[in-house]
Amino acid sequence: MLTAVIERTPGSKLMLAVLIAGLLTIPLFATYLLVFNRMSQSQTARASIVQGWGGAQRIGAPVLVIPYATSADVKGADGQVQTSTVWHELTLAPDAADLATTLAPEQRRRSIYAAVVYRALVSGTARFSLPDDLARLGVARDSLALDRAELRFTVSDASGLAGAPPTIRADGVRLALQPGAGGGAGFHAWLDAGRLAAQPITVGFRYALRGSQSLALQPSGGDTRWNVRSSWPSPSFAGDFLPISDHVGAHGFTAGWRVGNLALGSAVASTTSPAADPGQVAEVDLVTPVDLYSEVNRSVKYGFLFIGFTFLMFWMFDVIGGVAVAMVEYLLAGAGLVLFFTMLLAFAEVIGFTLAYIVAGGAIVALLTAYSAAVLASWRRAGLVCGLLAALYAVLYVLLSLEAYSLLIGSVLLFAALAVVMWLTRRLDWRPAAA
Repeated sequence: MLTAVIERTPGSKLMLAVLIAGLLTIPLFATYLLVFNRMSQSQTARASIVQGWGGAQRIGAPVLVIPYATSADVKGADGQVQTSTVWHELTLAPDAADLATTLAPEQRRRSIYAAVVYRALVSGTARFSLPDDLARLGVARDSLALDRAELRFTVSDASGLAGAPPTIRADGVRLALQPGAGGGAGFHAWLDAGRLAAQPITVGFRYALRGSQSLALQPSGGDTRWNVRSSWPSPSFAGDFLPISDHVGAHGFTAGWRVGNLALGSAVASTTSPAADPGQVAEVDLVTPVDLYSEVNRSVKYGFLFIGFTFLMFWMFDVIGGVAVAMVEYLLAGAGLVLFFTMLLAFAEVIGFTLAYIVAGGAIVALLTAYSAAVLASWRRAGLVCGLLAALYAVLYVLLSLEAYSLLIGSVLLFAALAVVMWLTRRLDWRPAAA
């Protein structure tokens, strides 16, 4: 009796299709986990690619560090008070710093994985002068050891300084360089800044830097300008300061920043910490135009929509067209729909997302069209299935491309589908047949 009811009742057939669709959420969830697993492997591979090349870089405008002496009374073991000299550091940020950076990006590959790296050419000038109000900092001019000054350049990952050594000139005189920058990463140069007592010193610099993912500048000084140019077509501007001007096109981008010490909230001269807060940066990220794992991950979330629409069409052929569709046939058709997402992931890692979408989608549409022709005993009905699947894959691609409007488009699509089903089944008798 139960078998007879299942075969005759449209409602029971619908519940059977819903049950099978529910079972297919298990392989869909497994595919979802597979995407995360492959994403993790990709991140590990990318980390190994950039290892030794240079990571995300943070550079700083140069600062001039000048030792100065103070006297302190120290009581010795014998009770005698002696005067000793204690050395401190006065850090001068530039009155004005003008930096220009050219980013040359490239993709480095290992097997099927790729990472975006870059070569940066940083050049610019910085002007330093002694402030008139040193006494407010507790520093006497005659206590400054100007002949022992250091010019420091910070670079977050010094391994990226591979290649030609930097060139630093102070008032046209080339300086010898030393590794490190006040205990941090970077480089410095010893400088006899005696002439700073009478006039400003202008420093010119130029150095090459390798890195990956992003480049950030830690501004300092009274007025910092930074201009960046690159052939990368999809930058993302981040950090605490956004560019005051930028242009992004198909052939690259240009961007310019201008940050003063008032915005930084720091003085040009300091006797304690560096002149700029290390958390305040202007940053540009080299974003990958299409993150295939993110796109595949989002597409899997629409998997149940594909299964639902396809099963709904099969069910309507069954209850309205009079073509019986068996449980196994629902299951096999659903397996083909789930297989699409696995194929999409596998092909996307090799040939890119868009081409993989066309290949995987075309293969599944052809497979289910041919199978539907046998199940529904009509190529005309199979053509309707083909049209539905092709429309679904086209709509999904639009949803993935227009993320901001995906909810709107999806809601309209579901409303239209519900309206069509309600119209076609308006005269259907849902009641069980009398015994």
